[in-house]
Amino acid sequence: MRIQNSEFGIQNSQREFQIPSSKSLIPVLALVLSIAANAQETSRTVADGVYTDAQAARGATAYDAACAGCHRADLGGATGPALREERFARQFAGKDLKTLFTKTATTMPRGAPGSLGDGVYLDVVAYVLKENGFPAGSRELSADGLDAIRVLPGQPKPLPAVGDFSYVEVIGCLTAGPDRTWMLTRGSEPTAAAPPASSSPSPAAGSKALGTQTFHLVDAMAYAPDAHRDHKVYVRGLLIRLPGEQRMTISALEPVSPSCRE
Repeated sequence: MRIQNSEFGIQNSQREFQIPSSKSLIPVLALVLSIAANAQETSRTVADGVYTDAQAARGATAYDAACAGCHRADLGGATGPALREERFARQFAGKDLKTLFTKTATTMPRGAPGSLGDGVYLDVVAYVLKENGFPAGSRELSADGLDAIRVLPGQPKPLPAVGDFSYVEVIGCLTAGPDRTWMLTRGSEPTAAAPPASSSPSPAAGSKALGTQTFHLVDAMAYAPDAHRDHKVYVRGLLIRLPGEQRMTISALEPVSPSCRE
């Protein structure tokens, strides 16, 4: 084909233009679709619901039996490393989920690594993901595609609703009761609290307003209560609701103010 541009007086040398046939385009199109599908698959993360609640429940049972002795029931770490929060993020965040699975399957339980079987290890991984705050989905985690799921830093787990035997925190006035008992009067509404390793109040504890609740502090004598008598204090512990009375066992008691006046 000879092309001449009369407007600019430019004459091109003879060239041949070949339009690809539809048959030759099929492999190219297939490759593009494959790349796009692969990119979509590898964009999945553990926040996309990669396990089911039933699978995590099985994993909890297996974890309690084979893992809690080293890593603690709350995954906080003991003779084995922590499997949540900063340690989890430092070791696994940014990597694929196969890294977590392989680490679990080849090193646990101590003394018998690999003895639980792939299905159980997948259940344990599902449980670890749940305890790190990642949501469940509609399909169980399987060995296929683990390397296409990216691990993220763990998220705080939603705290449960307050009920009997809930772990809670309250603000109130430390008051002497009858027969050397101690009460928390003018107490705030109890709010759920996660049992931390530290006994320090939560950042918002001091700003809580007093309320109308009364709690019998079961083991207050262990916290030298006379030193904080009639003070505004922060209490964290286990809430026990009985007919006509609320009790708290104490895991932390901290002064907030030397006065209960607001």
